[in-house]
Amino acid sequence: MNPSMANATETKFGDPATRLAQTDCWTVLLRARQPALGSLVLICREPVTSFAEVSAQGYAELRELVGRIESTLREVIACERINYLMLMMVDRDVHFHVIPRYEGSRRFGDVEFRDAGWPGPPALDAAVALDPAMSDALLAPLRQAWLRCAG
Repeated sequence: MNPSMANATETKFGDPATRLAQTDCWTVLLRARQPALGSLVLICREPVTSFAEVSAQGYAELRELVGRIESTLREVIACERINYLMLMMVDRDVHFHVIPRYEGSRRFGDVEFRDAGWPGPPALDAAVALDPAMSDALLAPLRQAWLRCAG
């Protein structure tokens, strides 16, 4: 793994512009299409296309990242649940779509974000597309909360 080079999935999801956090083995990015406010992508930086191939270090980092993701999303989005979807049908690098779940809707700026699938599976097609300015605006409170949720 070359730590300075993003893999294809990181690049597709906007790294480094949409980056919330990065470790040796994982990158956390804000999704450009938001099926619920605060939706993220957690991407393995190791050259693996199967979850079973993730290294011991990768699994150790994953545990820590999941804790910070959940604390951050609960603080900023006030979500009731969090879904982790490992679909990997188009993007082959190991990754999860992280979808905060809540009843009703949340507002950010002038935009309403409904969790259209609540209480069932997330409705990925009902996503709000973020423009770069909205993405930057949403990343700001997420990054602040990420720092507070350390340790």
